[in-house]
Amino acid sequence: MEFWFSELHTPNVKLSIRVDRQLYSGHSEFQRIDVFDSPEFGRFLALDGYMMLTEKDEFIYHEMIVHVPMAVHPHVRRVLVIGAGDGGVIRELCRYDDIEQIDMVEIDPQVVEVCREYLPQTACSLDDPRVKIYYEDGLRFIRRCEDLYDLIIVDSTDPFGPGEGLFTREFYGNCFKALREDGIMVNQHESPFYDQDAIAMQRAHQRIVESFPFSRVYQAHIPTYPSGHWLFGFSTKKYHPLRDLDEKRWNARGIKCRYYTTTLHKGAFYVPAYVEALLRDVEPER
Repeated sequence: MEFWFSELHTPNVKLSIRVDRQLYSGHSEFQRIDVFDSPEFGRFLALDGYMMLTEKDEFIYHEMIVHVPMAVHPHVRRVLVIGAGDGGVIRELCRYDDIEQIDMVEIDPQVVEVCREYLPQTACSLDDPRVKIYYEDGLRFIRRCEDLYDLIIVDSTDPFGPGEGLFTREFYGNCFKALREDGIMVNQHESPFYDQDAIAMQRAHQRIVESFPFSRVYQAHIPTYPSGHWLFGFSTKKYHPLRDLDEKRWNARGIKCRYYTTTLHKGAFYVPAYVEALLRDVEPER
């Protein structure tokens, strides 16, 4: 008998992956947590029935949410990561020797515990001495912060359930306040393709541009995410993601990636016309 994991992307579309076995299933205070093993994508994590990452394609998401801002900001020393209980963002950040402190805020300690045990590929750097983990709500944590961080990475789940507060106007305004005068915020920005996802993406973008003087969207292609077309937000007080990209400096670091390059970095900000139109519809007149 064959077993399949299926996730509805819309009422009319679903992604199904054949599963060899279920490695873990449990309920935390916040959500259901499952880990499966599959022949095509390796191990994968699902929260409340929604796929969060797979061993085969997680590198795309984590490289693009970390290395894009790191190639732009010239001196990141202190980073705040909100969400990211699987550890993939932390793994990529820990490749930078000049980062001095990484604060990670994750609402659900059980996600971290499960990923440590079953997904060591992503959770491998959570014990780095520069990393301090706070188990609390990101919205509550950020309210206490002012002028502290060079970079904030919001690696949230979708805008419902435990991650809902991380898509509010209040949250983005507090992120702006928590950044230093030249700080950058990067967030996962949902997909623009299916109607309901596009609405969520527009809502997030509208709230971000109300809080930041400069915000742009960039893209990556992640096979297991709805439509495979995924967006990230790049919001900043000072730096432009293309004009301030220092290719020579970043390439001199010798960081070997499987997806990110500084050439791809430039192309990622040239989004399709339909995405430009969706974003323009919710941007205020300047």
